[in-house]
Amino acid sequence: MKKKLLYIAISVGVCLVIGFLSSLVTQSSVNDWYITLNKPVFNPPNWLFAPVWSILYVLMGVAAGLVWAKGFYHLWVKTALYHFGFQLLLNALWSIVFFGLKEPLGALFIIIALLVMLTFTFKWFKVVNKTAAYMLIPYILWVSFATLLNYKIWELN
Repeated sequence: MKKKLLYIAISVGVCLVIGFLSSLVTQSSVNDWYITLNKPVFNPPNWLFAPVWSILYVLMGVAAGLVWAKGFYHLWVKTALYHFGFQLLLNALWSIVFFGLKEPLGALFIIIALLVMLTFTFKWFKVVNKTAAYMLIPYILWVSFATLLNYKIWELN
C-alpha cells in the first residue's frame, strides 16, 4: 500500500510539474496574443482553464500511479506508461506551439496526435487497471473539446 501511494504521489507530482511548466508558456501569451484572437461562441472563459487542468493533471497522475503500482517489470505496464509519457510530452508540446510559438495550425496537428495517443493510453491502461483507464475519461473528453476549440480558433483566424 505504501508503495502504491508513493507511485501515485510521484506520478501526480510529475503531471503537476508538466502542467506548471505548460502554464508558464501559456501565461506569456494568454493576456496579449490570445485575447486578440477570434474565438467561437463556445470558447470557455479564461479563468476556467487553470482549475480544469489542475483536476485533470491530478487524475492523470493518480491513474498513472495505479498502473505503475502493478509493477514496471510487466510488459503491459511498461507499454501503458510509455504511451502515457508520450502523450504527456505531446500535451506540453501543444502549449509551447499554440501559446509560445503562436501557431494554432501546428498546435492542431499536435493535439490530434495527442488525442490518438490518449486513445492508445486508455487502451493500455484498461489492460492493466480499469479504474486507472476510467480516470482518463475526463481528460479525453476535455482534449476532444480542446481539439474542436483549437480547430475553430485556427479557422477563424
